[in-house]
Amino acid sequence: MDNNIAERLKSAYQQIAEIKQNTPSVRADAQLIAVSKTKPISLIQEAYLAGQRQFGENYVQELVDKATALQHLSDLEWHFIGPIQSNKTRDIAKFAHVVHSIDRLKIAERLSAQRTPDQPPLKVLIQVNISDEDSKSGVPEHEVLALAAQIATLPHLQLAGLMAIPAPAVNQDNSAAFAKMQQLSAQLQQKYPQANMLSMGMSDDWQQALTFGATMIRLGTAIFGARDTQPHE
Repeated sequence: MDNNIAERLKSAYQQIAEIKQNTPSVRADAQLIAVSKTKPISLIQEAYLAGQRQFGENYVQELVDKATALQHLSDLEWHFIGPIQSNKTRDIAKFAHVVHSIDRLKIAERLSAQRTPDQPPLKVLIQVNISDEDSKSGVPEHEVLALAAQIATLPHLQLAGLMAIPAPAVNQDNSAAFAKMQQLSAQLQQKYPQANMLSMGMSDDWQQALTFGATMIRLGTAIFGARDTQPHE
């Protein structure tokens, strides 16, 4: 793998363009979210200079620190993609543009209440435990529409779609999980047409996720290299 972040981004975007061209089912609006968790601000700046604007964080304190340090870059878009503790919602409501990991009403209510009136509605995605794993956050498939109906009534949130992290698949084939998410997304859009975002696919399986209608793929290792390990909240 090339060590140059700009080259990795260029390669990823070229692959995305080729997949869009060759696969009619790929969404034209599919985006790459560069997952910068555990990575220093200098690497985010490097990616920014290469044209990347959407960044994903898993840890609240990292989101706060990085968004604060880079607040002069007004076109940055911060995506919070990690599990959410109820005592951390205020900072997420303040700094995030999109939240991918809503898995219960209490969290959504707190985010709505803590979003300041001068900010646009916070876009939120419902995280679905599509592989029914005990170790993963997310709601079961059959609870998605009920939670969506509750979120849709909250004044400072915009129900934007769904997110999933399928179980690691043999030979990187997550087609069954991705197909279920694509179907669930279509069901959600029947009632909430604006909720058309579908966040799925990571460094090992993002090409396949695109063919099942993903609008946001979350790439960390593929862009920034191996993840650093360090203690977090």
